[in-house]
Amino acid sequence: MPRFSIIVPAHHVQAYLPECLDSVLTQSFTDLELIAVDDHSPDACGEILDEAAAADPRVTVLHLPANAGPGLARNAGMARATGDYLLFLDSDDTLAPGALQAIADRLFDTAEPDVLAFGHVRTFWHGGSDRGGRVGPLAQRDPQVFQLKDRPALLRLPPVVWNKAYRREFIEEHGFAFSPGAYEGTPWTWCTLLTAEAVTVLDRVCVLHRQRRQGGLLAAQSRRHFDVFAQYDRVFAFLEDRPELACWQAVLYRRMTDHLTAVFLAPGELPRSCRAEFFRRSSKQCLRHQSAAGRTSLRHLLVRLGARRTFQLLWAVAGLRRRIRDVGRSLRSAALRLHYRLQCHRRLDPALAVFSSPGREGYTGDPAAIEAKARELVPGLRTAWVADPEHADTLPHGVRPLHPGSAAYWTALARATYLVTDGEGEPGLRKRPGQTLLQTHRGTPLGRMGLDLQDHPVTVADLDVPGLLERIDTWDYSLSGNRHSTLAWERAYPGGYTTLEYGAPRNDVFHTATASDVARVRAELGIPEGTTAILYAPVHRDYLRGGRSVGLAGLNPRRLARALGPGFVVLDAAAHRSLARLCLAADALITDYAPVMFDYANLDRPIVIHAEDWETYRTTRGTYFDLPSAPPGPVAQDLQTLVSIFRSGAWRAPGASALRAAFRARFCPYDDGFAADRAVRAIFMDGAGLAPVVPLELRRPAPSRPRGRGRVIPPAQPRAGVRQPVRM
Repeated sequence: MPRFSIIVPAHHVQAYLPECLDSVLTQSFTDLELIAVDDHSPDACGEILDEAAAADPRVTVLHLPANAGPGLARNAGMARATGDYLLFLDSDDTLAPGALQAIADRLFDTAEPDVLAFGHVRTFWHGGSDRGGRVGPLAQRDPQVFQLKDRPALLRLPPVVWNKAYRREFIEEHGFAFSPGAYEGTPWTWCTLLTAEAVTVLDRVCVLHRQRRQGGLLAAQSRRHFDVFAQYDRVFAFLEDRPELACWQAVLYRRMTDHLTAVFLAPGELPRSCRAEFFRRSSKQCLRHQSAAGRTSLRHLLVRLGARRTFQLLWAVAGLRRRIRDVGRSLRSAALRLHYRLQCHRRLDPALAVFSSPGREGYTGDPAAIEAKARELVPGLRTAWVADPEHADTLPHGVRPLHPGSAAYWTALARATYLVTDGEGEPGLRKRPGQTLLQTHRGTPLGRMGLDLQDHPVTVADLDVPGLLERIDTWDYSLSGNRHSTLAWERAYPGGYTTLEYGAPRNDVFHTATASDVARVRAELGIPEGTTAILYAPVHRDYLRGGRSVGLAGLNPRRLARALGPGFVVLDAAAHRSLARLCLAADALITDYAPVMFDYANLDRPIVIHAEDWETYRTTRGTYFDLPSAPPGPVAQDLQTLVSIFRSGAWRAPGASALRAAFRARFCPYDDGFAADRAVRAIFMDGAGLAPVVPLELRRPAPSRPRGRGRVIPPAQPRAGVRQPVRM
């Protein structure tokens, strides 16, 4: 019996069907059967399916004698299914690489739930893409397994069938089947979720849902949209037969009304001649089920009363209000742009430097290290830091805060002679003659960046290539920590800038901190004497909704702490503001593919790689080198192996040290404690007194203070008014 039965109905999709089938049959998880249903397609779909079945015994093909529609075609596929779980995939969509393995792992970790919901990305015919659905309902938080009443936000997910996995015995026990017509996923979705005793979620993109230019059941103007009324009648009939579900009637009434108005208001869906009729039918539908209505909003009431013109008028008024607000914001933005242009006509301030690290929590990273060194070395220099108000307290004394988007912010950008950032730059910034812009980047790259992401649809959703190229052209200098980074940056961000291969200023602290600094940080973090502190730092994953990695099968901070047992504490990088403090405090690092591994290597302390989903990460993100073949320490594929590496002592064995030494030589050639000094002298002092690089064998990084109850250290609470002594 296979783990998964994947059911694919096919009709008039010959151009997309091979890619769909390949995305299933080339998954790293292979315990599956693919049941493809030729829904009497007039094109070559049937032949394509037969060829796939001849080439792979996991493929079963059903040929229907007449076109039945996707719902009834899925029913035919379900009748032949033997897998533990059912998955449904539209024949013009694809599974993301590694999706089945991630789903299988999540099902195992959550003890075989009835339904598992996962994320998807919509990919458009014109090349764009966006994350489908909402992030919140798929957040993996306790309880990991629940009923719908515990997580009603799941009803906000699109009512489609291909964003979930269903336990086959659960489906058969309750006799669930698809109804005919369009919107067939609506009754299926609500009825299965309402009935399931055990539901879980997977916060990861598993399906790439294609939005075609033409084609698709509901893509063109059609009366098929009227099928939605019968589908909601089926939902309410289901509720009426089950008194224990009566509490959901008001919720689904609102969901139905929202759905009907969305169809009515969507441009290009309903034929113009049918719009008034559709609204009348919507009114009758709402009247028929008004006993379920509960509290009714004005919008819902107008639909129920059939007040189409009033509804459209109020919708137009609401749209006008939104446009007025947008105009107000546009006027303010235009005023600020005018202000910026006027400031650009004033002379540059030779003593002003502006630093920023967009998207981070205040004063951190390479820009912070360079700012501190610039105040030390450059007499009379005035520095300003771009920070949101809630992060202004992170700035050292003497550094002026600039709130993004304010008039003072644009004045400083217009008049500063020096601009230092690790972000891609401010849209609308016109770098003036005489201004110098230093791009410091954010760590040594393993995953692909910039223009190198164009071939990776899961990660490229927000990539604005023309805007990126325009911002790259404002760079005068690009700071690089090693030759690997230099080659990656010059390919990912092509431009006319000069590369400064000087090392990473954020890592200077690892060479200047003392044993007493390490002891003090450990005490402030509450690490007990005699305990080995392990820093857990996962990478941002684009194929997980929200980019998180917590919750991947086999590893999260609390589970890791329990598995390691007494003698270890786990420091959770996601729960602390200063990663540099955690690095100094930690006796070892566990990471997957996060850039912190390159920084932590400077401390010459053990690093263990948890590469459970390496193939998925490499496929979806793309990488600049094969980490498992040249790691900084032992590599584990699962939690059991990871724990054994620590219990056996392999994490600090001579073999691990040799791997780390080679990694350090490759990626830390210039990180000697003077990188910020070199950067400041090159940018602010015309290269005067540029320090030579200290050889690797002569460096003395901050010493570790090994100490052994396995627990996760929560965020430290800094005392008010006390500046943290170690920053990154």
